[in-house]
Amino acid sequence: MSTVTTSQQASTAGTVPTPSKRDGSGRSGGITTAYVGLELKRVTRDLVTMFFVAGLPAFFFLLFGASAGYSEEDAGNGNVAMYVMISMAAYGAVTATVGIGGMAAVERMQGWGRQLGLTPLRDGSYVAMKAIVALVIAIIPIMLVYALGLVTGSEGTLAAWLGSVAILIVGAVLFSLYGLIFGLAFRSEAAVSAASGSLVVLGFLGNIFFPLTGWLLDVARFTPLYGYVQLARYPLTEGQVIDTEGNLSHEALWMPLANVAVWTVILAVLATWLVRRSRNRQ
Repeated sequence: MSTVTTSQQASTAGTVPTPSKRDGSGRSGGITTAYVGLELKRVTRDLVTMFFVAGLPAFFFLLFGASAGYSEEDAGNGNVAMYVMISMAAYGAVTATVGIGGMAAVERMQGWGRQLGLTPLRDGSYVAMKAIVALVIAIIPIMLVYALGLVTGSEGTLAAWLGSVAILIVGAVLFSLYGLIFGLAFRSEAAVSAASGSLVVLGFLGNIFFPLTGWLLDVARFTPLYGYVQLARYPLTEGQVIDTEGNLSHEALWMPLANVAVWTVILAVLATWLVRRSRNRQ
């Protein structure tokens, strides 16, 4: 007696078999907590990466903020320790998002995208899950540095604490585009490391590590990190900028907002162009 397959039986009966969940064909291709969880485990288990993302900013804060003799001086709606705390948390957050954004591009370019193409996972869902991972990892250095600030004497109003945290978290996502651009342009993990390393230079130019003055401060206002950090500090300083000589000047809110807006457009346009170029090559 000849055997009849399930699909043949279904065809004879005029019905279509229901896809099995076991083979994955019944999935919608949307965001899955399992994939996000695996990505978070993969990133957090990389101790070298986590040191640069969370450990190094925390060390910088303890060195230049909590233990400095000027940490208790006034800085608007709080003290200088909180000013340094916000700066170091910003540096850690952008380091996290740049690294994850860059690696997402490299994964797609080096064949992982073709592997995912065999699954029901949609491109939009892949990007959304990477964004979620970047956001969660960015929160780690922010919370660590803020926790250290809380126990070592950083002082500020409740609005300064909550406002700066919100701006740091939301604004850090922008820099995933920065890492994405490096990954798409050079297609290598070394390029992603270079992107993260370049943040040190941008940090100095962005008025993060020490106050700038004169023409250096004028140049800093046009760098991508300056607007982000200045916005995060705004609930604390209300626009006051200190230079290397201790002089204060006021900066209108529209200036850091314009900086962030312009760099968002520049990075988004460049990333879009690189994505289209990579598709044409394939």
